[in-house]
Amino acid sequence: MKRIHTVVKGKVQGVFYREFVRREAEGLGVSGYVRNLKDGTVEIVAEGEEKQLREFERKFRKGPLMSFVSEVEMKEEQATGEFEGFDIRFS
Repeated sequence: MKRIHTVVKGKVQGVFYREFVRREAEGLGVSGYVRNLKDGTVEIVAEGEEKQLREFERKFRKGPLMSFVSEVEMKEEQATGEFEGFDIRFS
């Protein structure tokens, strides 16, 4: 298991980006959460197998139709197994 901690920049709030990320994560069997940050970015913390996370990254870098991802800051962390599914969190 791996864990990624990501901050996504661009037009990613108010365009159903979090819901898109949640659906894609659930479809791939990835656990974790997504939430809007006050600076207009979106945070994604996700755990899964490397292959699942690579496909998940490919999808969230594209985003839904009305979004525009300009930059992705991502780091790998130690997986904790703390998540049971994938949630939208509210700050």
